[in-house]
Amino acid sequence: MKPVNSTKISFVSRSSNEAYARGAVAAFIAQLDPTVDELADIKTAVSEAVTNCIVHAYPGVLGQIYITVSLFENGRVRLRIADKGVGIEDVARSMQPMTTSGGPERAGLGFTVMQTFMDSLKVRSKLGKGTVVTMEKTIARRC
Repeated sequence: MKPVNSTKISFVSRSSNEAYARGAVAAFIAQLDPTVDELADIKTAVSEAVTNCIVHAYPGVLGQIYITVSLFENGRVRLRIADKGVGIEDVARSMQPMTTSGGPERAGLGFTVMQTFMDSLKVRSKLGKGTVVTMEKTIARRC
């Protein structure tokens, strides 16, 4: 199914840009008239995905983060958050709760949070090439 509207943004992997990513995605999705809870769920998932890029994809260096937001006629929102960083060696393992490569100060719950707040989550990664996180959520239509 082809999206009825979409947007793409990219920005440098600075932690100060995480709030920008959340706000930009929320502003675009607002046209679907989501509830406060639906919008909060999406913003939280975006925050986790972008933070993962900042912390894990580009350790010690800056890189680009790419977000594509696609809206579909049935109220479905598809988010694609990508980087061209170091990649994930074992995606299945990294998606397990409490698993992190970010050191003891990290909880290792990023993917778990994304799965909790979104209807679906798919992670593809290639070492040395980067990671793509695709998440979907359907916004309920209200009359």
